Amino acid sequence: MGTVIQTFYCRTSGNSFSNSPAAQAQPPPTYTPSPPRQPSTGNPGKSDTTPSTRSNGVNGGDDSGGGGGRSSKIGGGAVAGIVMSLVVLGAMVAFFMIKRKSMRDQRGHDPEKNEPLRPIASGKFNQLRAINIVSPAAKDGLHKTVSMNLKPPSKIELHKSFDESDPTNKPVMAKSIDLSSIRATAYTVADLQTATDSFSADNLIGEGSFGRVYSANMSDNKVLAVKKINFSALPSNPSNFFIDLVVNISKLNHPNISELDGYCSEHGQCLLAYEFYRNGSLHDFLHMPDGYSKPLSWNSRVKIALGSARALEYMHETCSPSVIHKNFKSSNILLDDELNPHLSDCGFADLIPKQELQESDENTGYRAPEVTMSGQYSQKSDVYSFGVVMLELLTGRKAFDRSQPWPQQSLVRWATPQLHDIDALDQMVDPALEGLYPAKSLSRFADAIALCVQPEPEFRPPMSEVVQSLVRLVQRSSMGSVLSGESNSRRYQDSE
Repeated sequence: MGTVIQTFYCRTSGNSFSNSPAAQAQPPPTYTPSPPRQPSTGNPGKSDTTPSTRSNGVNGGDDSGGGGGRSSKIGGGAVAGIVMSLVVLGAMVAFFMIKRKSMRDQRGHDPEKNEPLRPIASGKFNQLRAINIVSPAAKDGLHKTVSMNLKPPSKIELHKSFDESDPTNKPVMAKSIDLSSIRATAYTVADLQTATDSFSADNLIGEGSFGRVYSANMSDNKVLAVKKINFSALPSNPSNFFIDLVVNISKLNHPNISELDGYCSEHGQCLLAYEFYRNGSLHDFLHMPDGYSKPLSWNSRVKIALGSARALEYMHETCSPSVIHKNFKSSNILLDDELNPHLSDCGFADLIPKQELQESDENTGYRAPEVTMSGQYSQKSDVYSFGVVMLELLTGRKAFDRSQPWPQQSLVRWATPQLHDIDALDQMVDPALEGLYPAKSLSRFADAIALCVQPEPEFRPPMSEVVQSLVRLVQRSSMGSVLSGESNSRRYQDSE
């Protein structure tokens, strides 16, 4: 046992402590801010000297001790509140994350989500979802149940995309075409290469709007004109389009239309073979230099006009659906040995929007006003082009000629005001005729031209009316020899 200290004095921050019996017997005071406590009477001898000191000491201890205890309680409550808030917030976050994960897992294990076929009916869908896969051995049972509960999927059309709204997903499928419907011979590339001497320049006949034309000497001594179609003239997927073109052209059957003899679509080539006409085109007869051919008589000119009109009448009014030529001009009228006309490039109308026709003077002269302004082709635009060809037959001039003075460069613009003037009409006639033509026949011919080249398409006659007017012209002029191809060397006298 150590020594017990009876008296202990300690001064801290100016506060004094006493070990008097009253001080020792006094219980620990509680903090009461007001009113101030009276001095203790337990020790009257020291009442004058220690009240303030003792009071300060007790109060000071109460202030520091009581104040420190209250501060500790407030701080602990705040900390407890923060901790509880964090715990609750964490519990809520964990709850939502667990719920979201369970929903994701449920969707991921849905057996119908990745099914590529059509959605299953609601009743069957619930029946299928009731199956639980508990082990790999249960897979056989699952497959059996599915096969029992579901009908087989409907037949899927392979040529359609699953997403019809997305054009990039649509596959390009080869179109099925019955080649037996083509009324023409299918040649091989080797056959036509041999016949054209590998498409040599010596066999080149000319170049049209859609490609070059070569003469081909076939093994059976038949001579053909082979047209090599430019790929730039064909739209996308040219193989299918070319076969469609061949089918349509082979259906055209008229004595005044150049008939398709054969075709070739091997190794990416698009070749068309026609009968070869040694007299060339009407354009060559009318506009080539002297010495190329003898001038056409008036009878021959009327016969060419009538035959060409019948070809257009057949295309417009006999074919079903009707066929628009869109490129009617003198260079597309081929002449056989008897000067009968044969219209070429028939059935090529679908190539016109894709094929940017060369802006040549020749093509410009044949275009109807509505075609020049809006690019709208119709049967009436063919009628206009036919009227321009009739003007060529009448005057011997080109449809558009830059070598002429500006007022005379456009044949229609120059000739139309003079068509109903008899004196001016005589001055317009092709000098190569040397006056060998019937005057009334010439006048009726000019009347038909004036109707065909009307600026407004609704005022132009259909081709059937043009044909009838030319037939009446022949009958009234007693020109029966025109239809047989014979020419006259004298000036005709009208029978009226």
